[in-house]
Amino acid sequence: MTPDILCIGSVLWDIIGRSSIAMRLGSDVPGRITRLPGGVAMNIAMTLSRFGLTPALLSAVGQDEEGVELIAACQRMGMVTDHLYRSEDLPTDRYMAIEGANGLIAAIADAHSLEAAGDKILRPLADGRLGSAEAPWSGMVALDGNLTVALLSEIAHSPLFARADLRVAPASPGKAERLLPLLNHPRATLYVNLEEAGLIAHARFDSAAEAAEGLLSHGAAHVLVTNGGNPCAEGRRGAGVITAAPPPVLVSRITGAGDTFMAAHIVAEREGRPREVALAAALQAAAIYVSGEQPS
Repeated sequence: MTPDILCIGSVLWDIIGRSSIAMRLGSDVPGRITRLPGGVAMNIAMTLSRFGLTPALLSAVGQDEEGVELIAACQRMGMVTDHLYRSEDLPTDRYMAIEGANGLIAAIADAHSLEAAGDKILRPLADGRLGSAEAPWSGMVALDGNLTVALLSEIAHSPLFARADLRVAPASPGKAERLLPLLNHPRATLYVNLEEAGLIAHARFDSAAEAAEGLLSHGAAHVLVTNGGNPCAEGRRGAGVITAAPPPVLVSRITGAGDTFMAAHIVAEREGRPREVALAAALQAAAIYVSGEQPS
């Protein structure tokens, strides 16, 4: 099966504790704990699948019991898992977060297996299964910042990605600067929040529009900057910046919202929607997600 898009990066288990009570350091409150397929690449793939696309996952998943369960879950959602790197000695990665009524309290991402696997996850793009140096993959690729700086730098200059439409997102503000090798890539679109934009540009921005302008001035070709419930911005080199406000909703979850926004925007652009329509569609999808109306 030929996939519609490649999702490269973290594919893991999300372990999320949520409470309807506002929390602080040391809080011990009632709530719900769930375990769901997650990771930036996985979250994007799940949204793409809901929109009817067939994503292929390129990541590292262990041969442990958790890995077997995770791959089965991916297959049930219609994802192509044939190209995953299955390590015998690396465990399946995990992410753990605590969310309260006042937002994300804390999170730990254990993506050590993905980082250890390195460029092994890219083998299908070189050995003919998905492409080669002579005939590189020419479709869309969603990349996440859980990849190492070395691997992201390799991707930025590799002939394997010379024809790809790269869609790039940091895994978290702490990993935003990993995207610097791709900042000036002519075929890359960066999806970041306001804090991440400031870290990449080494500047302080007061609005998404200002951040988009700043990233374009630093050499970016195409950027989208979100800012929670405040207006977000989309900027293109030579075409300026547009803004739109997200629909007001009651927030019931946070983890995965940015990935949903990115995936919905990818779908709209793949369909050839005007930039204003694509931005509005992404904001609507993210609003539905954080409201809890869309299943995880």
